[in-house]
Amino acid sequence: MLLEALDGDEAVVFTAAAASVQIQVEPVGRWFEAYVRRRNQNASVSFQELEEEEESSEESEDEEFQLEEYPMLRTLDPKDWKNQDHYAVLGLPHLRYKATQKQIKAAHKGIVLKHHPDKRKAAGEQIVEGDNDYFTCITKAIEILSDPVKRRAFDSVDPTFDNAVPSKSEGKENFTEVFSPVFERNARWSSKKHVPLLGTMESSFEEVDNFYSFWYNFDSWREFSYLDEEEKEKAECRDERRWIEKQNRASRAQRKKEEMNRIRTLVDTAYSCDPRIKKFKEEEKARKESEKKAKVEAKKREQEEKDRARQAELEAARLAKAKEEEEAKQLAQQAKKEKEIQKKAIKKERQKLRTTCKNWNYFADDEADSVKMMEEVEKLCDRLELTSLQSLNEILASGSKEDSKVAVEKQVQEVNAQLQREKEAEVQMRQAARGAEQASGGGGGGGGKGWNEEDLQLLIKAVNLFPAGTNARWEVIANYMNLHSTSGTKRTAKDVINKAKNLQRLDPVQKDEINRKAFEKFKKEHGAVAPTIDNAVPSERFDGSSSAASWTTEEQKLLEQALKTYPVSTPERWEKIAAAVPGRSKKDCMKRYKELVEMVKAKKAAQENVAGKSKK
Repeated sequence: MLLEALDGDEAVVFTAAAASVQIQVEPVGRWFEAYVRRRNQNASVSFQELEEEEESSEESEDEEFQLEEYPMLRTLDPKDWKNQDHYAVLGLPHLRYKATQKQIKAAHKGIVLKHHPDKRKAAGEQIVEGDNDYFTCITKAIEILSDPVKRRAFDSVDPTFDNAVPSKSEGKENFTEVFSPVFERNARWSSKKHVPLLGTMESSFEEVDNFYSFWYNFDSWREFSYLDEEEKEKAECRDERRWIEKQNRASRAQRKKEEMNRIRTLVDTAYSCDPRIKKFKEEEKARKESEKKAKVEAKKREQEEKDRARQAELEAARLAKAKEEEEAKQLAQQAKKEKEIQKKAIKKERQKLRTTCKNWNYFADDEADSVKMMEEVEKLCDRLELTSLQSLNEILASGSKEDSKVAVEKQVQEVNAQLQREKEAEVQMRQAARGAEQASGGGGGGGGKGWNEEDLQLLIKAVNLFPAGTNARWEVIANYMNLHSTSGTKRTAKDVINKAKNLQRLDPVQKDEINRKAFEKFKKEHGAVAPTIDNAVPSERFDGSSSAASWTTEEQKLLEQALKTYPVSTPERWEKIAAAVPGRSKKDCMKRYKELVEMVKAKKAAQENVAGKSKK
C-alpha cells in the first residue's frame, strides 16, 4: 500500500505496473438478482428498496382493508351453504378471487368477533342450537376459501362471473369496446400467464395473429367439481363411491366441454366481426394479386425474350439456309456449266472421231466393212469417256492410217469385251433369280410338288377373282384352287402367298407368257355356250356367230344394270338386255351371264368353306 504524500510532495512509483488482464466473471448473488428485477421492472431502486416497498404496500393494503358486511348474512340457510357466496359471507365481495389469504383470515376474524354465538348470546340474542345457526355458513365459507383446492373449485363457478358472449350485431358496431372487456374477463381462466390483449385498430398483423392463435389454443384451468351433485364421502360402500365418482366425472367433462365451446364461440364471433381481419385479408389479397400480376409480367417478359431469341435463331437459320442454298445453287450452276463444257467437249471429240474415221473411209476397202466399222465407231462414241476420246483423237491426228486403224480396232475390242462381260453378268443374275424362284416354288407348298401350268393359270384366275379387301383372301384363294385343281395337290394360304410373290418378281416376258397361256385356255374352255342357263335357253334360230372380244368395264356395267332393270318375268328379256348393251348380241349377253354366275358360285363356295374351317 502506498504511503500518503505529504503536503507539497508528489507520490512517484518507480516500478513498472503489471498489464491489465480481462477476467470472465459469472454474475451471481442477490445483488445481481436485484439488478435483474430492477431491469425487468424498469425500476431504478435497489433490491432492498423494492422489498421494503413491497412490505410497505402490503401493510398499507392491510390498513386500507375494510369489510363489507353481507346484509343477508342472518337470513342464510345453513343447509344450503353450497349455494351461498362465500366471499360475500366473509365481507369480501369487492375483492373476490383477488383477495389474499391474509385478507381472508382477517375478514374471517372480524366476522367471528361480531357474529360468534357466544358474543350474540352474551348480548341477549336468541341462538339456534346445533348446526342450524347461520354462523355455520361463516364456518363453511372460511373452510372453502382457506383451502386452495376448494377455493379454486369455487372460483371456477363464481356466481358473479358473466359467461355471456356478445352477438355479431353488437360486435360489428363497436368491436373493441364490446369484445375487449369480455376477453379480459375470460383471461382469468387461462392456465398460462401473460395473456395477450385484444389490442386496438392500429395493432399489427403479428399482434392480431398472436392474439387469435392464443385464444384458439386456449388452455383453461376452470373445473366444475364444486357442482358435483353427490359427495363420495357420504357413500356407504366402495361400489357406491365408485359409482358417485363416475357420475361426477361425466358431469364435469360435459360442463368442461360446454365451457370450451363457449370460449370457441367467443373467439369465432370476435374473429368474424374483427375489422382488422377484413383489412388484413384485403391487404393479403392485394399482395397476392400484385405478386400474381408481377409473376404474369415476368412470365410475359420471359416469353417475349424466348420469342425474340427464337426469332433470332429462326432468322439466323433462315440466313444460313439461304446462304447454303445460294452456295448450293452456285455449285449447281458451276457443275452445270462444267457439265455443259464437258458435254460440248465430248460432242466435239465425238465429232472429231467421226470426221477422222470418215476421212480414212472407216479404214475399209469395201462398203460392207465400212458400214460395220461405222457401227463400231458409233459404239465407241457412246461408251468412251472424254479422256479416252481425247487420247484416241490425238493418236489418230498424229499417226498414219495403219496406226490409226490399229488404235481404233484395239479400242473397239476393249469396248466389246466390256459389253460381253456386262452381258454375262446379267445372264448369271437372271439364272440365279430363276434358281431361287424354282427353289422357293418347289418347297413352298403342295407337299413338295411343283406348280404346273394349270395351277399357275388357276392361281392367276383366283387372284383376279378375289381382289384385295376380300375377307380371308388367301385362304379363300387356296380353297378355290383346291376345289378346281385337277392335279390333286392341296395348297395352303402360305403356299399361295409365296407363289404369288414369286410371280410378281418374274420378268415381264415370263409374265406375258403365263397370261397368254391362261387366256388361251380360258378361250378354249368358253368357246361355246352351255345348253341351259338359269332356265333361259336361246332358240336354235339364234345361231349367229358371237363376238369373241373381251368385255370392257363399260359393257360390264351396262349388262349388270340391264339385268337389274329387266327381271326374269320380263317378256323377251334377253332381247331387251342385248339392246341395252351396244355392240353385243343376245347370245353374247347370255354367255357372259353364265360366266358371271359360275364366278359368283365359286367365290361363295370358297368363302363358305373358309368360314366353316375358322368356326371349327
